[in-house]
Amino acid sequence: MRLLRSSASFPPALRGAVAAIGNFDGVHLGHRALIQAVHAEADTAAKPRAVITFEPHPRRFFVPGSPPFRLDALETKARILEGLGINATLALAFDAQLAAQSPQDFVDHILARDLGLSHVVVGYDFTFGKARAGNTDMLRDLGGRHNIGVTVVSAQGDFQRDGGEAYSSSRVRSLLEAGDVAAANRLLGRPWEIVGVVEHGDKRGRELGYPTANVALTDFQIPKFGIYAVRCVVDGEVHDGVASFGIRPTFDQTDVKLEVYLFDFSGDLYGRSMRVEFHGFLRPELKYEGPEPLKAQIAADVEAAKAMLAGR
Repeated sequence: MRLLRSSASFPPALRGAVAAIGNFDGVHLGHRALIQAVHAEADTAAKPRAVITFEPHPRRFFVPGSPPFRLDALETKARILEGLGINATLALAFDAQLAAQSPQDFVDHILARDLGLSHVVVGYDFTFGKARAGNTDMLRDLGGRHNIGVTVVSAQGDFQRDGGEAYSSSRVRSLLEAGDVAAANRLLGRPWEIVGVVEHGDKRGRELGYPTANVALTDFQIPKFGIYAVRCVVDGEVHDGVASFGIRPTFDQTDVKLEVYLFDFSGDLYGRSMRVEFHGFLRPELKYEGPEPLKAQIAADVEAAKAMLAGR
């Protein structure tokens, strides 16, 4: 993947690019409409294709104490965008300097001078600059001064099916909190995933006969506590499994964990990165009276997960 972390690293070969601008958290179906617009313009003008996003997410900058909410890590976002035909993802550092920049300076200094874009694509509700003072009309005006074209993509959504709501990252978060992984994945156009390094846990799964990989959690959205059918990627290899996301009430724990049991894996996973795709919600997290009832339930969960993942 081509992931750039400053406008200074934007190579000359990408100058004149057509770029979509936004947070792109989740790269959901609404975001994909922006990518389609990038391709349509770039095909006509024979230009490179880029996405400009922000790191950290502006919400994390303005409300640093807010609970975890990210749908994707930056590297995951860049990988997905590359798969959609984007040549490079530029993650601008969202800091006090960028937050204080006027809309005009954002266009003059970053889009025109630093990046040399020929065209930008944004959503209908795009705002930019200090206090979000810039809107799509201002972007058209300021961009026109530098011969930067602007495409504004209207609200996207399956409005008949979804009660008139547009696709949004907030909707995906709400669905995950409710445990409706199937609906969240439909809005994303792919399975939602968490990527983390496998770390040492308390080894209780091994004692129960189901050794689990304890995946380190960072600033990811917290889904509904419960048991999920998952598909995991480790070093390019795909493994089906069942995952527990929660606090393990049977053992009176309170810290949130993601523990994954892979059906067809044996070996050492510690220190390795694992991508966990959530394919379906099986049941809520429950407290059992001791390890034997829990062990019986895990066996049932394994069969339920296998049935759900069959043929996918």
